[in-house]
This record gives sequence, C-alpha cells and structure tokens, in this order.
Amino acid sequence: MIKLIFPLLAMIGGMALAVQSQINGGLGRKVGVIEGSFISFFIGTLALLFILIFFGRGEISAISTVPKWQLLGGLLGAFFVMVQVIAVPKIGVSAALMAVIVGQIVLGAIIDHFGLFGGTAHPIDARKLIALVLLLFSLFLYNSK
Repeated sequence: MIKLIFPLLAMIGGMALAVQSQINGGLGRKVGVIEGSFISFFIGTLALLFILIFFGRGEISAISTVPKWQLLGGLLGAFFVMVQVIAVPKIGVSAALMAVIVGQIVLGAIIDHFGLFGGTAHPIDARKLIALVLLLFSLFLYNSK
C-alpha cells in the first residue's frame, strides 16, 4: 500500500500541472506572458511562505551552505511557468504537457545515464534507447496534422 502513495501523489501532481497549464495560459492571454508568469509565481510563493511559517521544520538559514547550482531550481521553475503561458494557448494543454513529459524523460535519461547532479548512474541500454526514440516519435505523431 505504501508503495502506491508516492506514485499516486506524483500522478496527482501531474494532474495539477494540467490544470495549472490551462489557468496560466489564460492568465497570460489576459495580462501578458511575463506578467502572467510573475503573478503565478508570486501567488505560489505566498502559498509556500504560509506553509513554511506554519509547517516548516527545516533550517532555511542553511541556504548559505548549499552548492550555489542547487539554487537554480527556482529559475528553472520560472522558465517552466513562462513556457506554459506561451505554449498552452498556441498548441493546447495536452500537446504542451506531452512535450514537457517527453523533455523530462529524455533529459532524465541523460541525467541518469551520467549520474549528473550527484545522482547514481543508471546507464541507457538499447531497450531504453528504443523507448526514447518511440517516445520522440509519439510526440511527432501527436503534433502532426
């Protein structure tokens, strides 16, 4: 049972991204791409601030001790939100998210293969390579008319 909780939680997170994509796309059409991205991130930051205040148990001052490259996650998150705001109104939620997922899996496979960013190496073999090629082909098929 416990083995199902984290995959289920990840699936719900993915569902939230689908809703967020449509919401952010509409927001960007109304207020502008950069403005919509800022508003989305600002509201999320406020939510996390309140969660931190009431439920945080870590040591936020330890930020000065982490490798500086680990702070890039926030920039990457902001980039992702901007991409959502730009892409979703043009190609739709499903096409945008399919491309996002393909990008995540392909780069994830490269990160795993080389053990980048402190991870354990999980080499890409022929089977995984075929799966990645099929994944890229499915993205092509999904977006061709």
